Amino acid sequence: MTTTAIVPRKGPDFGLDDPDLPRYWFGGDPFKSRFFDAMSLLFPEGERFFIACVRDFRDDITDPELLRQVKDFIYQEGQHGQVHTRFNDRVKAQGIAVDHILEKEHEFLFNVFRKKMSRRYTLGLTAASEHLTALMAHGFFGKRILRDADPRIRAMYAWHAVEEIEHKSVAFDVFRTVARGSYFTRILAMLQVSITFPLHTFLIMRHMFKVDGLKHRPRIWLRGLWWLYGPKGVFSGLWSHYFAYFKPGFHPWQTGQLASYETWRRTYETTGDAIRAGDVTAGIAT
Repeated sequence: MTTTAIVPRKGPDFGLDDPDLPRYWFGGDPFKSRFFDAMSLLFPEGERFFIACVRDFRDDITDPELLRQVKDFIYQEGQHGQVHTRFNDRVKAQGIAVDHILEKEHEFLFNVFRKKMSRRYTLGLTAASEHLTALMAHGFFGKRILRDADPRIRAMYAWHAVEEIEHKSVAFDVFRTVARGSYFTRILAMLQVSITFPLHTFLIMRHMFKVDGLKHRPRIWLRGLWWLYGPKGVFSGLWSHYFAYFKPGFHPWQTGQLASYETWRRTYETTGDAIRAGDVTAGIAT
């Protein structure tokens, strides 16, 4: 299996505080913009949850390579949380109830899941979530769907996608080799994440549309869901990647690498310009 080294990068400055960032930054489309905005709201608390679930088993790791990967995973996830918090501050300024949403998410993740479920199962939730984020990285940048996005936000998601690819096996490896999680636990956790992640995203979007004055416009939802799930939608062609997780002998590095990963890394390491690297990854620049 081909793997990729995890690079502990400091989160770049994407210019997320720039006052000229439009509300509908993705080609002027409310659904596309709010879909990514809603996911961003979920990331900071989600990253803290993932870090906590992997840390539960860190003291039991004897493999020095896996221990190093866990350290780098924690650093990357921490940087993701910090950058998305800055992005979410921009969304908060638009009247979105960011603080309330984060409080409710924290309640579910830390006061329900981590208090009511076993440490092995919550690590299984983390491994499943990491598979879904890696899948989305393939979909969003492998298919170059963010070509019409604002370059600053496109760059943020390109950087995040690259790092999700780099550490996509860490939680899974800890779950399998250290926590000794069963196949049943792995699949049950994936089924839960497959329901709760999109459900929470869409519920946040509904609130955003209400704030935007777009609550009673079903055409936005119908067109947007077709963009996501239609025959030529964002997730078309990715279902085999998703269902691979259900194979008994699955490992994250059995699935393909993001084709533009090397291009992003080479561009960023050469120029130090995250926005240019995002443009190259999306096929905007060469």
